[in-house]
Amino acid sequence: MPTQAKIDDVEEIRKLIKDSTVAVSADYTGLSLSAMTELRRTLRENNVTFRVVKNRLAHLAADAAECPELKDIIEGPTGLAFGFADPVEPAKALKQYIIKNRSELKLRGGVLDGRTLSAEEVDQLASLPSKEDLVALLLGRIQSPLTSLVYVLNAPVAALARALQGVADGKAKEES
Repeated sequence: MPTQAKIDDVEEIRKLIKDSTVAVSADYTGLSLSAMTELRRTLRENNVTFRVVKNRLAHLAADAAECPELKDIIEGPTGLAFGFADPVEPAKALKQYIIKNRSELKLRGGVLDGRTLSAEEVDQLASLPSKEDLVALLLGRIQSPLTSLVYVLNAPVAALARALQGVADGKAKEES
C-alpha cells in the first residue's frame, strides 16, 4: 500500500512534468549537500526547478502525465531540472553551473516537446542563445535592410536639398 507521502510526491512530479516545457535529467552522484544547495539556488535564479526523484515514483508520474519519454532519461541517482518558459534555460543553467563549479554533475538527457534528447543534444541546447538574444538578432536582421532602403531612397532627395541650399547660399552672397 503506497503511503500518502509517496502519492503526494508522484502528484507533485506529475504537475511539474505537465507544466514544464522541458525537463533535463542529471546524475548528481558525488555532490555534497552544500553543492546541491548551491545548484538549487543557481537554478532557482534562472526560473528552473530542480527535483531529486526516486526512479519508480518518477516513472509513475511520467505515466500519469502522459509523458512516457521521460522514463528513458531516468536511470540511477537522478535529478530533474524543469524549465517553464524558455526551453534553453535549464540546460544552459546546468551547464554553466558545471563549468563554474567544476562540478561532478553529469547531464543524462532531456525531454523537449515530447522528444527525448541525448546528453549531447542537451549540451547543444545549452549552447544556443537565449530567446531574447534570438529575438534581438532577428529584429536586427529585419531592420538592417529597411534602414538601408530608407538611406537609398532618401539619398536623391537629400542631394537635391543640398544643391538647392547651395544655390540659395550663393545668391545670398551675391546680394551682400
